[in-house]
Amino acid sequence: MRLIIAEKPSLARAIADALPGASRKQEGAIVAGDTTVTWCLGHLLEQAPPDAYDPALKQWRLDALPILPQRWKLTPRPKARGQLAVIRRLLKQADEVVHAGDPDREGQLLVQEVIEHLGWKGRVSRLLVSDLNRPAVQRALARLEDNARYQPLYRAAESRARADWLYGINLTRAWTLTGRQAGHDGVLSVGRVQTPVLGLVVRRDNEIRDFVPRPFFVLWADLAVAQGQLRAWWVPGERHPLDDQGRLLERAPAAALAERLPGAEGRLTRLQSQEKRQAAPLPYSLSALQVDAARRFGLSAKAVLDTCQALYERHQLITYPRSDCRYLPEEHLASARATLEGACGGDETLRGWLAGADFTRRSRAWNDKQVGAHHALAPTGRAMDPTRLSATEAKVFRLIARNVLAQFYPALATREVKAEFTLLEETFRARGQAILDPGWKPLFTTREEAPPLPPLTEGEGCRVLEAGVEDRETRPPEPFTDASLIKAMMNIARYVEDPAVRRTLREHDGLGTEATRAGIIETLVARGYLVRRAKALRATRLGSALIASLPEAVGRPERTALWEQRLAAIAEQEAEPAPFLAALVADLRGLLGSADARRLQEALANARGEEAAAAPARRQRSGPRRGTGKRASPRRRKASS
Repeated sequence: MRLIIAEKPSLARAIADALPGASRKQEGAIVAGDTTVTWCLGHLLEQAPPDAYDPALKQWRLDALPILPQRWKLTPRPKARGQLAVIRRLLKQADEVVHAGDPDREGQLLVQEVIEHLGWKGRVSRLLVSDLNRPAVQRALARLEDNARYQPLYRAAESRARADWLYGINLTRAWTLTGRQAGHDGVLSVGRVQTPVLGLVVRRDNEIRDFVPRPFFVLWADLAVAQGQLRAWWVPGERHPLDDQGRLLERAPAAALAERLPGAEGRLTRLQSQEKRQAAPLPYSLSALQVDAARRFGLSAKAVLDTCQALYERHQLITYPRSDCRYLPEEHLASARATLEGACGGDETLRGWLAGADFTRRSRAWNDKQVGAHHALAPTGRAMDPTRLSATEAKVFRLIARNVLAQFYPALATREVKAEFTLLEETFRARGQAILDPGWKPLFTTREEAPPLPPLTEGEGCRVLEAGVEDRETRPPEPFTDASLIKAMMNIARYVEDPAVRRTLREHDGLGTEATRAGIIETLVARGYLVRRAKALRATRLGSALIASLPEAVGRPERTALWEQRLAAIAEQEAEPAPFLAALVADLRGLLGSADARRLQEALANARGEEAAAAPARRQRSGPRRGTGKRASPRRRKASS
């Protein structure tokens, strides 16, 4: 008997449906011919709690830290024992085993750790499915690989799980116990991803709160030129008081010039015209979709993730959603027309976009060199029926389909014009943009660019019709929203101050993963560290106090970004796990030594921030179950925060 172990029931059903012959259900599995397909429910196993290593560790004590397991143990998650028993029974009957976890680091871990935990010693094949449509699953079944090829990925995921346990268990216990000494009755949860994300919000809120607006002044002039009118803006020279962005800090020079301008004549002294072509935005990764859906529809990152999971599992309308890739396999190009015609036929909006697609075009999105374990989110070809989808599901599906359809539209072609005028020996500038070919742009509701300028000729004369001075103020940075915080987590190098560290960060490095970013935000809200105020995410007094009490490095992204690089090196066989974990333990000892009750007491007393929407869950006498209370639902979050 061949046993296929899928990551979740929806994938198991899709695999069984793609196998030849009729299938029948049995407890915890589906049988099709000589193949049995069973499933996990996300992670069936988790890192054992400290008291599994030593019963004395059930009691939280500072003098017991750091807790460092010598031989790591896994334990079944709550409600997982029944399915584990099913898999154990089936493994005893199996002649061969196929690992069918999701095609990512955590998917590799959660199935392989079950296979190893239950003692299977035989060969294991690897099935990689990113599209639940039957033809796609059948193609994947015909391309089984040796699971040994993915052993480095498993070791990286295992190292991540152990490192997160060490970091979260030890620092959460240390700060919670120190918090008790400081008079705080509750768990202070610390995680290697969640805490730097909280730090981003706390620092942004402090910048907003401490911001002192400064006035500045701009002078405009409406000009008559040979073939029309335009508005130009004064460029004050260095003899005037300017800030570091060239803004005028005193009104008097602008007001004096404005009085002299009406009726003045000048000349167009410099003209630049440049034609530009802009390709369509690439198909979505999950994070890019979360950013767009938050901006357009006000959806939280978690709502977008949950919607994508429903479109993937329940409706089978899209490919694997937890992807960090924005490119598509080249082999998909040949079937793209049929796929999109099938996907778009049931929706009026999509049919309209489909009608304008030219399937003889090939965009940069089709690139095997950019596709790793995942490819970008795309329709599967199954017809969308708006009556069977919620309003949110329909909106998100249209976004996904639109970005793939846009690959078959022409580039957006524009002409950008910059004009520089001299008036009363002063420089004025104007800028405009003309659309030569709208290309893909009608599919997108994008912000308007500068309106076009009238036809201009360098050297032509101009006359001032009217002029005025506008009083403005510098503005503080915007508070984080779901969209901007997800984007910050994707592009974390922008928030790294050390130039040497920033240079080492690769473009794809970030805080969290596609699968966990939404959950990290929701965890911080649930724990009372963040609150939502309209669309904004703001830090609470408790969240601000926690960041203030921790060593600065714990609340900053440098450590976890470099940590992810080291995990990537393990996954790519460029490094071993042992040195990574040894360095972490050395780091932990230093961090634990900095826990200070007086510093925490001062941080709690002086904290600034919002009041929490609801108090976080109170601790039990011996601390939270499992030591940190870190995990959300195992079916929704694979990676620790």
